[in-house]
Order: sequence, then C-alpha cells, then structure tokens
Amino acid sequence: MTALAPRPSAELSTDRHDPRDDWHDEAKKLRGVLEELYGDQDPLPTTAGAWCTRQKSAHTRRAYARNLLRWEAYARSAGIHPFQARLPLADAYANHLAQQPGRDGNTLSPSGQAQALAAAGSFYDYAVRIQAVPANPFTHVERPYVDPDHSPTQGMTPEEVERLITTARDWAPRSYALVTLLYLLGTRIDETLALDVNDLGYDRGHRTLPLLRKGGKRQLVPVPPLALDALEQHLDGRADGPLFTTESGRRWSQPEVWKHLRVLARAANIPGADSIKPHTLRHQFITDNLAENVPLERVQDAVGHSDPRTTQRYNRRRRALDDHPAYGLAARLADRMQAQKGDE
Repeated sequence: MTALAPRPSAELSTDRHDPRDDWHDEAKKLRGVLEELYGDQDPLPTTAGAWCTRQKSAHTRRAYARNLLRWEAYARSAGIHPFQARLPLADAYANHLAQQPGRDGNTLSPSGQAQALAAAGSFYDYAVRIQAVPANPFTHVERPYVDPDHSPTQGMTPEEVERLITTARDWAPRSYALVTLLYLLGTRIDETLALDVNDLGYDRGHRTLPLLRKGGKRQLVPVPPLALDALEQHLDGRADGPLFTTESGRRWSQPEVWKHLRVLARAANIPGADSIKPHTLRHQFITDNLAENVPLERVQDAVGHSDPRTTQRYNRRRRALDDHPAYGLAARLADRMQAQKGDE
C-alpha cells in the first residue's frame, strides 16, 4: 500500500479554521472573560474554555464557569496566577468559601462549597491531562461534609402554593405560565428557560415538552391541561422564539426569574417570601406528590433523578417537620394545662 504523501507547502490552504469557534457559547464567554484579564497569549483562557466546553449540559457549563471564575478571582487577589497555585492556596480558598454568602444571603451551604471545590478540581484534572500544569492543587483539599438527607429548600403548604399560583394568574399571563409549569411539571429553572415555543409538541394524545436534564439526558414530559391553558394564554399565538421572553423579546434569565418569583411571593403573603426560589416549586412537586402516595419511582422518573434517595430527601424534610413529636407533646401539655385551669 502506498502511503499518502503531504501536499507541497504551496498547495496548503490559507483558510485556517479556529477549533475554538466550535466551542459551546458558555466556553467562549469564559475564554473571553479570562482573555481580558490575561491576554490572548496566556494559556489559561484557552485551557479554561476547552475544559468548559467538555461538560455535557449548558447548566453544568455555566455552573463550572461561574465557579472557576470565583477561584480565579481569589487566586488573582493573592497575586498568584492560577497555573502557579499550590495546595496551601487551595486550602485557604476552601476556608474562604466557608465564610462566603450564598444566593440567599446566608453562609454558602456545604453543598455549594463542595460544588465550587469540585469545579476547581475538575479544571485542574483537565489541565494536568493536557500538561498545562504539573499537578492538581485541589487533590488533597478537604471537602465539606454534605448531608445526603438534607434539603435546604424552603417548603410551602398546599394553601400557600395555591395563593402563589392565583397571584401569578392575576399578575400576568407570563407569570402564570411560568409558575404552573414549574409546579405541575417539577422542572428545573434552567430546563424551563432553555425551551423554545416550537418545542411544544404532540405525542399519543399528549402535548409535550422536551427537557434537557442534568448530564445531557433528554426527557419528554406531558403538559397537563391547566399548564397548557396557561402557556397558550401567555404565547397568544406566538409560534417561535424562546418560550419565556422579556418585553424586548430576549430570553428570560434565571436572576430575573428569581427576582420575579419573590415579588409574586410577597404579593401572595407567603411567609419567607424573600427565600422563595424556582427550586421551591420543584420541591413542592416532589413533596406534594409523595404526600398523595404517588409511588416514589414515578416521582423519581418525573423529575429525572438517577437515585431514589435524592427524591426521598425532599420528602424527609417535610415529614421531619409535619410529624415531629414536639407537636404531640405540646398538644398533650396544653390539654393538661387547660384541665388544671378548669379545676381551679
């Protein structure tokens, strides 16, 4: 067999393709942010973008990029290039995270700290693999303990959920459609906001929406009549573009939705309204279905959990409060005190 010989240099094409043009948008954005800080000759921006684009879902890419920038800012504040970081700096960063506020204003949760450290560690694993750095400084950093049975998400009563939905219905068609979808389908906010109008489909008598779950898994879910009616009112005949948009036609963003939900919660007089978030409605989908004795495996499949323990964790918080023996003890004490008062 004759080996293929390279063409003479004069025949080589002058049209060169930059492989970075094929990256996901989140990776391109991350590279751009880092290039503004380090310039286009530093290897960090391209290494970070290449690592980011390997992640399977847009949600993961955004989370990893956000957490890498958090670590980069910390290293830069110490006057250390991320590629020169060693274990002592990574240890100090772990301690720093434990003192930082999360989105709710409280100290960053152990799971939030663990996610930030995991993202940084993943980046360095990739950097080691492509020989950009000699070692991963996060390999031996102690991770915070994350209780597998704990769910930090605030819950609501059925009456509070109904008030929130009614308030959204009276507020605006977009608000009503969003709240009903999040509650009745138990979707994550990123899955919901990624949808386009033409994703609304039909299958065997069901109106459907395709969700891109964590890890890149795809799942077709039915849209129940109440949510479908709310969607159709919201769309008002619109046949293309993002499912949820701003008044200017731009895709609605997660921070905007967080803010809007809290406005609705305050208008609905929901206790702890300033802690309400989109995940609260997913939490309610799970706990309300399990409270109605819907089999665990059906709820697990509906929300796309790979492990039933994750689904049960949401329910365990509800039962720990609703069934706490303090209520029974307090009721018996109140009865005795009332009887004693009657004897007097």
